[in-house]
Amino acid sequence: MQLLVTAITITTALAVSPASAKMMACTGENMAKLVTSSNAVPDTPGKAAMMREMGAANAAMAKGDMRRACKSYMRAQQMSDQKQMSGQKG
Repeated sequence: MQLLVTAITITTALAVSPASAKMMACTGENMAKLVTSSNAVPDTPGKAAMMREMGAANAAMAKGDMRRACKSYMRAQQMSDQKQMSGQKG
């Protein structure tokens, strides 16, 4: 089942953008990179929302629900790409 979820996640990431597929892969390493990179970003509402999603991903992983964890990670990854997280306007 976990393999199926991983395959679906990767397929979805590839459909979004081949260049971003590697970054968006639902792996512990990528999740750690996202959290680490967010530490350098000023505190904004976008960053807070992203960190809530990462918290939800961690909670889901702790319960063994990789499907939910990957969904939360994907949302957090998308939020990290938005200008609001970095506090930029325009």
